[in-house]
Amino acid sequence: MSTTPAIDEAKLEAFMGLAVTDMGAAISAVMNRIGERCGLYKAMAHAGPLTSQQVAERAGCDERYVREWLSNQAAGGYVEYDAGTGMFTLPEEQALALAEEDSPALPHGRLRPPGLRMGRRGESSVDMFKTGKGVGWHEHDHRLYSGTERFFRPGYQAHLVAEWIPALDGVEEKLKAGARVADVGCGHGASTAIMAAAYPASRFTGIDYHDASIERARQVAAEEGVAERSASSWSAPRRDSRAAVSTSSATSTACTTWATPSAPRVTRARRWRATGPTWSSSRTRATRWRTNLNPVGRMF
Repeated sequence: MSTTPAIDEAKLEAFMGLAVTDMGAAISAVMNRIGERCGLYKAMAHAGPLTSQQVAERAGCDERYVREWLSNQAAGGYVEYDAGTGMFTLPEEQALALAEEDSPALPHGRLRPPGLRMGRRGESSVDMFKTGKGVGWHEHDHRLYSGTERFFRPGYQAHLVAEWIPALDGVEEKLKAGARVADVGCGHGASTAIMAAAYPASRFTGIDYHDASIERARQVAAEEGVAERSASSWSAPRRDSRAAVSTSSATSTACTTWATPSAPRVTRARRWRATGPTWSSSRTRATRWRTNLNPVGRMF
């Protein structure tokens, strides 16, 4: 008879802290490369405290992208952030290591291999920072989609049905009785299938504009035996967030979304919610990014 080994919670927590730190460092490697390629480190070197707008102007980059880059750099300890003034500083020690071409401490050459290994998206990322243009979710390397599923699925499996849905007033009762649910931005359909398995009386519609993810979501539903039993289906609306929100407003009584809850999307969802349904957004808590200058926040 096998027994479950005792787990030392302190050791587990310490290891998870190490793992998260490593993940943040791996993700930040490409951000460091962008800082070099876009001249952001040089723009900050010996300049004292700067706002994100000032950094962007000095480097000739888009302020919105620079703001996100600075947040990552502050969370990783590459730059310093003053919450009182909202300004960022590249300390002289970091400037010596990151902005001085002749410095023996310059690490960029060592950062290039992981930066390049993260995909050919590197050069287009530089263009994004310079122009302010974005990259569609469908334009990323295909490995990102499976990686996203693997990253989020354990959390959904552990918390979605057991904790998050019960925390919504009256929603679990509706799902048990039979409700129509739109899972907006369903990706590979992990959250959709988990809910469909837990609430067989309800109908779940996973919505995502990425065709390859829709195909994978259908496979997941079939593999987990919920495609027919829960009458689950997937659809791919046009590449417009309004299409997803209007679809959910017409068909659902609860909505779980992976999509980033931007202000326009939240406004539309609030208007739709006023008609009776419930809207739930499942995202990493980051209401104030200034409180997320830590290893976890560094990844986002």
